[in-house]
Amino acid sequence: MNHNETELSGYLDLFWQFSWSQWIIFSLVINVILYLFSIGLYLFIDKTCRKNPLQEKDHPLTKSDFYISLLTVACNSLVMLIGVFLWKNGWIEVSNSLSPGIIILEVVALLLLMDLLMYFFHYASHLPFVYKLLHGKHHEHVSTNYLSLFVLHPFETIGFGVMMLVLLMCYDFSVVSISIYLLINLIWGTIGHLNREFFPAQFDRFFIGTTRFHNYHHRDETKNFGFYTSIWDRLFGTYR
Repeated sequence: MNHNETELSGYLDLFWQFSWSQWIIFSLVINVILYLFSIGLYLFIDKTCRKNPLQEKDHPLTKSDFYISLLTVACNSLVMLIGVFLWKNGWIEVSNSLSPGIIILEVVALLLLMDLLMYFFHYASHLPFVYKLLHGKHHEHVSTNYLSLFVLHPFETIGFGVMMLVLLMCYDFSVVSISIYLLINLIWGTIGHLNREFFPAQFDRFFIGTTRFHNYHHRDETKNFGFYTSIWDRLFGTYR
């Protein structure tokens, strides 16, 4: 173990000693920061990249959406606390590897595996009964705004989190890989719900789930269920 890995291990030991009240505060603070970061990123791109609008107007902001977005933050905090519980009880183990090769492979694996799981989860959420009960509120945003990413039913938010926790229970990912993946997830979700194209048009040929790709799903709910990539939509015949 090199010096950097020893230092990372020390941080993990410090977190291990947190009380539950400290973990509750920590998880809420982290998720509020990520929430504000997403909103800030959306507004920054929207103000500096005025080209290629996908729809004429953003979805109007409502108090209801604001309250739901805060509930999503609370649910994300709950998922984090569940992960801590599983970690403290030995169901989840994380490594302190800082090997660039391992981290890259683990991040790619998380992106592809979560993309596959989210494809099926997302597809299932469009079944008529489930859609009416859970997912319909999100699709009221045919056009989008900076809260659209967070306008989700609590069961959806927790469901996405549980899929991530299941993967972490199956393999000892590096804490660095997990952190990078979660940051990519937030940035990708924010960019995916922009109301203007962020990626060059040729990115579609690289199986990347571009802003246009997800925006089309908000306009045609029978297509484009993937998140990071269009691989599974192309494979299962739901790609547009």
